[in-house]
Amino acid sequence: MTKLRVVEIARNLMMRNDAIAERLRDRFAESGTLVVNLLSSPGSGKTTLLERTLDRLAGRYRAGVLVGDQATDNDAVRLRRDGVRTEQITTGAECRLDADMISKALARWPDERLDVLFIENVGNLICPAEYDLGEDLRVVLFSVTEGEDKPLKYPLAFNTAQLAVVTKTDIADAVGYDRAAARTSIEQVKPGARILELSARTGSGMDEWIGLLEERIRDKALVVVR
Repeated sequence: MTKLRVVEIARNLMMRNDAIAERLRDRFAESGTLVVNLLSSPGSGKTTLLERTLDRLAGRYRAGVLVGDQATDNDAVRLRRDGVRTEQITTGAECRLDADMISKALARWPDERLDVLFIENVGNLICPAEYDLGEDLRVVLFSVTEGEDKPLKYPLAFNTAQLAVVTKTDIADAVGYDRAAARTSIEQVKPGARILELSARTGSGMDEWIGLLEERIRDKALVVVR
C-alpha cells in the first residue's frame, strides 16, 4: 500500500509540472521567446558556453538566463557581468529545476519581451531529464573528459534532447577522447541524433552553434508575426 501511495504522489507531481510547463509554453509562444534548456553533468562547461554565446548574441537579440544550482549564485554572478538579465534559482536539496520554479522566477522579472531565454539546469543528468520546463530546445552537453559511454549511462537525458553538444574539444587529443566511440554511444541511445562538437575557449564549432540558435530564434519570432 505504501509503495502504491508513493507512485501516486509522484504521478500527481509530474502531472502538475506538465500542466505548468504547458502554460509556460503558451506564454513563450505568445511572446515569441525561444527557450533553451541546457542539461549536463557538473563541470561540462555550460556556464562558459553561455558566456561566449551571450557575447555573440549581444546587441542583436534580447537574452535572459535562469540559472539553477543547489547552492551559491556563482554562475549567475559570472553571467551578470555582461549585463544580461539573470536570475538565480537555488534549489537546495532538489537536484533539478521544475516548471513551477521557472514560473516563480519569471514572476520576479519585469514584463519585457525576450528573444531567447536560456535555462542553465542543475548539474545532473538524471533528475532534470524528467521535467518539462516548457522549453523549445533541450540541449544535453558532455565534455571530452567525461567518458565516451556517458550517453549509455544516462540515456534519458540524451534521448529527450534535440541536440547533443560535445564540449572542450580543444583538449580532446590530450585526454585521449575517442570521437567515434562517443558518437556511437549517442546514436545507440538516440538514432539520428544531431551532434555538435565545439570548444567555447577556442571558438571551434561556435559558428554552427550560434547559427542554429539564430535560426530557431527567427523561426519562433515568425510564429508570432503570423
